[in-house]
Amino acid sequence: MSTVVRATFDGQSLFPESPVDLEPNGQYIITIEPCCHKISESSAWDVLETAIGAVDAPADWASEHDHYLYGIAKRGKKSEA
Repeated sequence: MSTVVRATFDGQSLFPESPVDLEPNGQYIITIEPCCHKISESSAWDVLETAIGAVDAPADWASEHDHYLYGIAKRGKKSEA
């Protein structure tokens, strides 16, 4: 049996937000996961700026995205007729 309980940590102890049906002095395994992400005061541009250079892509990635996504001929190249 597993139970999911939200709790608040005051720096020393965990306090459940709702009653828990646990045996006193029983031993339990507790998995801790953050339930909420802190709201950042940075703008969307700040967040995007941190991603610069994170993807290894060709220099013409933006201008030739149709070529890379769909395999069509690059706009910068003339077809030989």
